[in-house]
Order: sequence, then C-alpha cells, then structure tokens
Amino acid sequence: MNKTILITGAASGFGKIAAFDLAQKGHNVIATTQVYPQMSDLIREAKEKGITLTVDKLDVTHSGDIEYILKKYENIDILISNAGIMEGGPIAEQPVDLIRSMFEINVFGALQLAQGFIKKFVEKKQGKIVFTSSMGGLWTVPYVAAYCASKHALEAIAEGLKTELAPFNIKIATCNPGVFGTGFNDRGVDSIFRWYDPKVNFTPESSFDGVGESLAHQLDPQSMADVIVNVALDENSNFRNVHPKETEDYVKQLQAEAWNAKS
Repeated sequence: MNKTILITGAASGFGKIAAFDLAQKGHNVIATTQVYPQMSDLIREAKEKGITLTVDKLDVTHSGDIEYILKKYENIDILISNAGIMEGGPIAEQPVDLIRSMFEINVFGALQLAQGFIKKFVEKKQGKIVFTSSMGGLWTVPYVAAYCASKHALEAIAEGLKTELAPFNIKIATCNPGVFGTGFNDRGVDSIFRWYDPKVNFTPESSFDGVGESLAHQLDPQSMADVIVNVALDENSNFRNVHPKETEDYVKQLQAEAWNAKS
C-alpha cells in the first residue's frame, strides 16, 4: 500500500536519494528543503528525472515553518527526520554558538517537528518516525565531538519515544550511517577552518590531518539511502540500523572497550 512520507533535509545526500527512490516506488513523497533555492533545484532535478513528488520549504529551526508544515500535511504516514548539520573542531575550543546552532537543527528542530506529527499519529493509533542519526551517535569521533553529542542526544530522544509511544502503535527507528560521500562530512571538516586559527588556538593544526585522511575513502551513499527507504517501509524494522556492517562491528567493539578505558 502506498504511503504518504515527509522527508526533511531532502535537498541533497541521503534525503534526496531516498525521496526520489520512494517516489519512484509510487509513494506520495513530500520532500522538504531548508531554503527556497534548494526547492527550485530539487523541483528541476525531479522534473528532469521524470519523478513526481511534492517539494516544500521547511527550516526545522523555524517554528513558523514547522507550524505551516503541520497544518498543510496533516495525514502523513511516515516522517523521515533527516535534516542535520555538522560543525567540526576540537570541542575544547569550538565556539559554543556553533555548538548551540548545531543542537538547534539536529536535536531541538527534529524533536519539535516529531512532537507535532506524533500528536496526529496518536489520534489515529498509527505512524512511524525514522531519524537519520549517525555512527557518531553511538561513539565519539575526535574533532567532531560536539556533532556526536548532538547525535547522542537524538539517540536518547528516539529511544525514549520508542518506549513511550509503543502503546499508541507508533514505530520509531534510527539509521546510523558510517562515512559516505554525500559532501556532508567534507563540509563538516571544512567548517573547522571558518574559525580555527593556528596562531590563536592551542590545538595543533596537524591534529586534523587524520580527520581529512578518514574522508579519503567514502562510500557510495546509495546503499545508505536504500537502508533508510527499507527501514521506513518495513513495519517490523530494527530500532537501530547501522550501515555498513563493518561500521556496526567497529562501533560495538569500541563500546565494549569503553568499559575498560582509563581517564
């Protein structure tokens, strides 16, 4: 049966791929973008590909946008909460305003939108929310610790919702990507150098070399988008969905080792 699915952060990366794939499968997709120019680009690309979907503007940090979306799209079946941002840098020196803005998008915006749709799901005793989290929601990657903190928070929110909403037949799932070539990780690393100054900051510039090297072999984002699509459509999906398997195994290893880590 075809579903009505709203996706945030659909201007690029996993969100765009998943939106196009779901629309091609015959689902009614509302693909939302943060700003109007992204809307125009998405509409044009969908038309070029012969894909039918609805494109709308939704900045998850703007309460007016959220209220507009909740009123306009009252009867969705699935929310794919995918919008997010990464601000990189050593957390000991990273400007707190950047960290706060990241939490506004990754945590508070995602939660406010989810709460709005949850009220509608409760009324009909049905619905599903899929949060795009990160491998960084399950362990902490050096020099993107603040981003990981925001995803740790999202994981806690998702897990709480899963338990609290089970009596209302509302399903909650997370998708946790490894390192994929969507441009998201590259932008996160580049963001460090908008404020970092080796003449002022005490963190050596050489510390970031390993971060850049880790982005040299990024994976094809199509496989991760496939996971998001499958999790969204599967009524009995796992709650947590780390991809690829190598990343899942590595995260489990790090979590086990953390119990014996020294201060």
